[in-house]
Amino acid sequence: MEHAHPVSVESEKFSWKGGPGYRPLVLVIMTIVFAIWLLLPAPQTILNMMTEENPSGYVMSGKATTIVENISLTLKKELTAEDAAFKVKVMVGLLLFTALLWGTEALPLGATDLLVGVIMYLFFIMQPDAIAKAYAQDAVFFVFGVLAVAVGVSTTGLDKRIGFLLLSKIKSLTGFCFIFLPSIAISASFLSEHALVALLVPVLMGVYKASCKANGIEKDPALGIFLLLGLCFAANHGGPGSPAAGGRNAIMVGFLDQYGAPISFLEWMKYGMPFVPVMAAVVGAYMMLMFRRKIKCKNINPSEVVKAEVAKMGPFRGKQMIMGIILLTLVILWIALGEEFGLGGPTLFAVVLMMIFRIVTWEDIQHRVHFDVVGLYAAACAIGKGLTLTGGALWMARSFVSALPDFLGHGKGIVVAVSLVSGTITNFMSDGATVASVGPVMLPMAQLGGAHIWQVGLACAFASSFANFLIVGTPNNAIAFAMGKDPETGERLLKATDFVKYGLPVLLLAWAVLWGWAVFGYWTWLDWPVIK
Repeated sequence: MEHAHPVSVESEKFSWKGGPGYRPLVLVIMTIVFAIWLLLPAPQTILNMMTEENPSGYVMSGKATTIVENISLTLKKELTAEDAAFKVKVMVGLLLFTALLWGTEALPLGATDLLVGVIMYLFFIMQPDAIAKAYAQDAVFFVFGVLAVAVGVSTTGLDKRIGFLLLSKIKSLTGFCFIFLPSIAISASFLSEHALVALLVPVLMGVYKASCKANGIEKDPALGIFLLLGLCFAANHGGPGSPAAGGRNAIMVGFLDQYGAPISFLEWMKYGMPFVPVMAAVVGAYMMLMFRRKIKCKNINPSEVVKAEVAKMGPFRGKQMIMGIILLTLVILWIALGEEFGLGGPTLFAVVLMMIFRIVTWEDIQHRVHFDVVGLYAAACAIGKGLTLTGGALWMARSFVSALPDFLGHGKGIVVAVSLVSGTITNFMSDGATVASVGPVMLPMAQLGGAHIWQVGLACAFASSFANFLIVGTPNNAIAFAMGKDPETGERLLKATDFVKYGLPVLLLAWAVLWGWAVFGYWTWLDWPVIK
């Protein structure tokens, strides 16, 4: 019998600079800063807040009347104001520490996700069982389920059929801007926008090449940028449409539930879906204005390009039909039962159905679901719970409110301020990490500034979809940048500067539509429930 010989692997040379997933220098610097923050005396504002009776924006449990009493009851251990203030410092420092780790990838996502629980355990922020429960919230199961359902949709080719059908009736630039882009945005409210972009980029590249040939042109750079960025910008702004649009929304659903203001799937759609087609139409108008005169190809007919591809797919039947029924059933369950049973349960039910009908196997889910991303949402929920319990979220919210100009410190002004912060940060880190970092800080501001907590939470989540002007802001941008190449020459059609040049105005337009159409528009006509 032959014995396998160990494979000799040359060890990589150590570098302080490192790369994505391990940046030792960045990790050491951030750890030192975190340690210094913990060693510094607690600010007097934190100490005063610990003994303040029934502070606005903090929910007491039992007979507690101060934050220090509430923490003592929860931990079953008598604490002083100084002890409680230190726990606030730990959670505030942990929030910033993990936000930077997520943003810089100094550690792999999974390692950072686990580090949150380790630090909360070492500093006894909550009881060990409570930390575990903070990780295992409904939002976490929802995120896992949505990612698994996306595997089933992709495996059966249902996403490809949906994508081709969206393009099958588009016969001009005008149709692309005002029919296709809104359709993509609405679809991205329920399906993975990353999957939609990854699917449609090759299709659009086929449209690009066919259009160039039909017009007797070798290449048309403006058309390539128009098609790719239009797709990205439309998909990005589908996020506000429903909680199913992405983990960022699931995180906010979890945060609102923690603050005693749960929001159902249908209620979210009521306040968010009207934003989506309007913003997509604005994107379409902007793209037409910017590119119509620059595009050399005057005759664009995407429907001709996709007809052949749709014909190749054959009839809608078998596992693809079963997957379509499961997906439709899931959306109905989210709408009908989401308020009473949460979003995670129906989603896991859909996952089980996929395995029963052999659409996917557990091995498929293990290989294709990014569990480190699921862990990110779990860690975000744990951070939110810790910030809420210790009062760290309340202290940060008070500090933020006190620094605002008067017109942004109360009412609708706070909603505007929250969207400014979230929309800016999301261009530098993932949308999920943005809501995870900003959400716990922003929600207490609602009661402090006299705003409805749903408006603050929704503004934070909505603006986290506005990642338009940097490639790193969202996988959509990275996918389009990487895959957007001439099918024949391999020439890249997008430059990094294209996102800055054309994406920054879209970010400004997104804020304008959010404020003008939603916050100061149809939101004023809708009823907002009284939150006790």
